[in-house]
Amino acid sequence: MNILGIIPARYASTRFPGKPLVDIAGKSMVQRVYEQAKKCPSLTEVIVATDDERIFSHVIKFGGVAVMTSTEHQSGTDRCAEVADLHPQYDVIINIQGDEPYIDPKQITKVAACFTSADVQLATLIKKIETLDELHNPNSPKVIINKHAEAIYFSRTPLPYLRGYEPDEWLKHYTYFKHIGIYGYRADILKQVTKLPVSPLEKAESLEQLRWIENGYRIKVAETELETHAIDVPADLEKIKGF
Repeated sequence: MNILGIIPARYASTRFPGKPLVDIAGKSMVQRVYEQAKKCPSLTEVIVATDDERIFSHVIKFGGVAVMTSTEHQSGTDRCAEVADLHPQYDVIINIQGDEPYIDPKQITKVAACFTSADVQLATLIKKIETLDELHNPNSPKVIINKHAEAIYFSRTPLPYLRGYEPDEWLKHYTYFKHIGIYGYRADILKQVTKLPVSPLEKAESLEQLRWIENGYRIKVAETELETHAIDVPADLEKIKGF
């Protein structure tokens, strides 16, 4: 199975402009993500997908592979689909977040392993929630799964509502999971989901994966115990000092 890892990287971030090029201990963010992804034995190739000439030139300069994509894309999934169209030889595409400079290659491997089953359409990672801060943080989407290890809903609100207990006791009585934002798509499914219109649930929660569920697509989940450290705003750089 040929698996392509794609790192979407755009310059014009509202909360952190130029984020892919920020220096982290002597290397840019995008270079660190790229080098971590290249360590994953499941990936046949890794490509940075960008809409900015500065990022493109930088990736080529450090020896990486990059592709210029449209400036009109609304999501990393859309950017991945454009690159996938240029590389029809790949069976599976994995969308690797460009703001996690120290992503563990084992996490990418876990997503890739989901596709050993021929009926898997889409895949992602989940992690057990350990703290109340995580549980009630709307910036950390929660996931409800079924007995087949498939996601049946994502929400910024803690779900399910645990009737009969105070919210600060919920973790003692139920296992909650948060979503780790790395996606895998079977190539033909990627083409399909990017043609779907924005759905009501997606619009309500501002979570694109709800569009897929609402249209009947199945999302396989794999559980990880590894934590991720995404850089959303400049202040987040403090979280990764010492890595």
